[in-house]
Amino acid sequence: MIVAAVVVLPASAQFDPAFTNSWALQSFHNPAAAGVDGHLNIQGGYSMQMTGYEGAPKTMLVTADLPLTFWSPKHAVGAAFMNDAIGLFSNKKIYVQYALHLPIGWHKKGKLSIGARFVIISETFDGSGVDTDESGDKAFPTSEVSGFAIDGEIGVRFTWRDVWYAGVSAMHLTSPTIELGDDKVNQISIDPMYYITGGYKLLFRDKRYCLDMHGIVRTDFQAIRGDITARLAYEGRKNKLYGGVLYSPTNSVGFLFGINLHGVNVGYSYEMYTGGVGLQNGTHEIILGYQMDMNKGKKGKNLHKSVRFL
Repeated sequence: MIVAAVVVLPASAQFDPAFTNSWALQSFHNPAAAGVDGHLNIQGGYSMQMTGYEGAPKTMLVTADLPLTFWSPKHAVGAAFMNDAIGLFSNKKIYVQYALHLPIGWHKKGKLSIGARFVIISETFDGSGVDTDESGDKAFPTSEVSGFAIDGEIGVRFTWRDVWYAGVSAMHLTSPTIELGDDKVNQISIDPMYYITGGYKLLFRDKRYCLDMHGIVRTDFQAIRGDITARLAYEGRKNKLYGGVLYSPTNSVGFLFGINLHGVNVGYSYEMYTGGVGLQNGTHEIILGYQMDMNKGKKGKNLHKSVRFL
């Protein structure tokens, strides 16, 4: 039983997990990225962190976003569900989001995106698993207690063609406090979190290959983490493959690879922590995605192309 996972309540914590494949989950980290590429994007991810430790975090995420082509490609919507289990805690996050995309710049090759989302956060604590020396301590519930809160998040992003992008977003703007149980003695406070994201695609002379780079910085102004991923991608007539590395200067190193067939992407990554945790106790992460071109004005059937993945 993990006692370290039992936070003395009231408590403050960074709510959202850090995904290794943040490059593939851009609409999760910034609502302005919803529908930015003109495709229907459905993403699923499962992350097992600090494997080998009892009560280690396990996170499941499903997201979907698409442009409203029947109205205007300037408008896009999205939704997501996340379940994050850490020891005796279970965190759930559900949101719906909207993004506005405005062509700007030379020949309107740039795109300014503004997004916002409405969030419901649920927290459950299984007090039946608590083992303390003192009984009746109200700081440690002895049964399952839960609560929820309403939250809001915003973001902006600029994209230049398919070559580079940069964005900033703010999560948990309301600094919600979740009161657990009927007596509301125990509380979970969630601090605002801020993200800076960016990416660049380096094209080679052979157009089938490119180097796709993505960076993300997370901070609550008390702690900070930055990740950089670089993926060498191959896009053939039928198969699309990628392989790459992850580097987090203060946290970890890792590798990732995947394949895309007809718009369906399957990927795997392993993240090894560089301090305090053994190399064998890293993070395994699996992603599964589907992408479909929403431009029905093209001849023939909808074409499947994975710009985000590759």
